[in-house]
Amino acid sequence: MKFLIAGLGSIGRRHLRNLVALGENDILLYRTHRGTLEDEELAAFPVETELAAALGQQPDAVIVSNPTALHMSVAIPAAQAGCTLFLEKPIASQLEELGALEEVLNYRKNKVFSAYQFRFNPGLQKIKELLEQGAIGRPLTFHCHWGEYLPDWHPWEDYRQSYAARRNLGGGVVLTLCHPLDYLSWLFGNVRELFAYTAKLSDLEVDVEDTADALLQFEEGVQGSLHLDYFRQPKRHDLEISGTSGTLCWDYESSAVRLAQGTQAEQVFPAPEGFERNQMFVDEMRHFIQVVKGEAEPLCTYADGKGSLELAWGILQAGRYRQRVIFH
Repeated sequence: MKFLIAGLGSIGRRHLRNLVALGENDILLYRTHRGTLEDEELAAFPVETELAAALGQQPDAVIVSNPTALHMSVAIPAAQAGCTLFLEKPIASQLEELGALEEVLNYRKNKVFSAYQFRFNPGLQKIKELLEQGAIGRPLTFHCHWGEYLPDWHPWEDYRQSYAARRNLGGGVVLTLCHPLDYLSWLFGNVRELFAYTAKLSDLEVDVEDTADALLQFEEGVQGSLHLDYFRQPKRHDLEISGTSGTLCWDYESSAVRLAQGTQAEQVFPAPEGFERNQMFVDEMRHFIQVVKGEAEPLCTYADGKGSLELAWGILQAGRYRQRVIFH
């Protein structure tokens, strides 16, 4: 199988390394040479600087990992060429961009994987299992918090030039830290309505919102809060879910899950021994390889990716106009 990677920033290079680690070596790179990272680790791979030429080499799959605002410029031609798509999150920066891609997908029937790697986090997988087993009865409320100081994300580059900091590249805390919108929907189903506040509060040199607070109500009755920010030090990413007979807690740093049920002793479900962050990306890529081979269906579909983008824009619209947003 031949893989084409479009976008060789930090996430594209991570996908490249993981493909190689999983035994895939027929890899082509599409580059515009606008990045700021060193080229040394890319030297062993063929490069095309024109997308048409890259697609002319008939890749089986295209990994779209360029800045969010540029996703469709690669995804649509790749879909037209019949490729299986790996779309980094969020799948686009604007909902309006998706119409042209959907026309192609409806005609070509391409398989699309929306790259939300937290579905491969062992702690969140355990929470989903425990919820399905009824470990806390009927889930009622949740509180999710993700704050992380933007300049620490990629210390090797100027954060002010990163896509996360720039509106024209599809940045902003809501679109950039949109993973909870996917995993909360994965756990609880469809959102019925939401309300949100968004703002630029910190002294960071960004032209986008750097904080968001949203209240979400799901169709199954679960409701709760989501906080996102670019300025928390030290970083924090965790989730608490309360139900009719117990509480589940997860934090990303350890990826352990704690289960409390009334007066019973708390149960702790640790992450697998040796687990570290890249394992989610490895498992995600292993799954995508199976999708390309026809051995699996995408665990996170195009519809899932579109749904998360709809929620992100719901938060942005609610924050801008101070109005609740109702879905479905």
